[in-house]
Amino acid sequence: MTRTTRRIALTSAGELFLARAQRVLGELDAARGELDELAAVLRGRVTLGATQALGPFNLPAALATFHTCYPGVALTLRSGLIAGLLAALDAGDIDLILGPIHADLPDRYSPQPLLGEELVLVTPPGHPRARTPRLTLADPRDEPFVCLPQGSGLRAILDQAAVAAGFAPRVEFETHSATSIRELVSAGLGVALLARSAAHAPGPPVTINVLHPAPPHPPAGLIHHRDHRLTPAAQALRRHLADAATGIGATRLPDRV
Repeated sequence: MTRTTRRIALTSAGELFLARAQRVLGELDAARGELDELAAVLRGRVTLGATQALGPFNLPAALATFHTCYPGVALTLRSGLIAGLLAALDAGDIDLILGPIHADLPDRYSPQPLLGEELVLVTPPGHPRARTPRLTLADPRDEPFVCLPQGSGLRAILDQAAVAAGFAPRVEFETHSATSIRELVSAGLGVALLARSAAHAPGPPVTINVLHPAPPHPPAGLIHHRDHRLTPAAQALRRHLADAATGIGATRLPDRV
């Protein structure tokens, strides 16, 4: 330190020492913040809302590995249709949604697309439409459809695609899951639009037909409310699910089975 009658100033060596000391203190503060965040994650709670149609994403496996990494986090899973889950997100009843990200998603939500998906037409085994070389959605226009109820994303896609094809679909059977759609179609009760991954999932036999053109299907991804701050536990789950989706291939499944 250099001292004069007018002022006190650091020497060059003192300035170097001060800069290093400030860096060390900054690193200590950052480390303290990271430890506080980790402690909050380890004792946190998070509620995830998820739809059933998630493409090739294996949610149970992803949640199992998250539980292994953060065994102290109280994790709640809530299933439902996307409209109901968004309402729960607005109310603060859930922290995150894993589901379809529709193009008309309001700006108050922050989306993070993870995986693409494709829609196919599923018909009962041996259905005559399976012999159609270039099947369009208008081809089965006179047949009964099986679908999710009004208010669901899949129902909106079917209604919009049918209008574009020049008809109104006759939905005779409504159900609340992709699994039961497949079961009803397999039993011969109608035809249905279904995500390709759901059509290829284990279950009763159906015929999977490519549509020309195929109605667009929204990507699956994560959604949180812009005005609701994510807790450290919710942030950790969001990172974990995004990492779990990374590397899932877009391997094309057979057109028909």
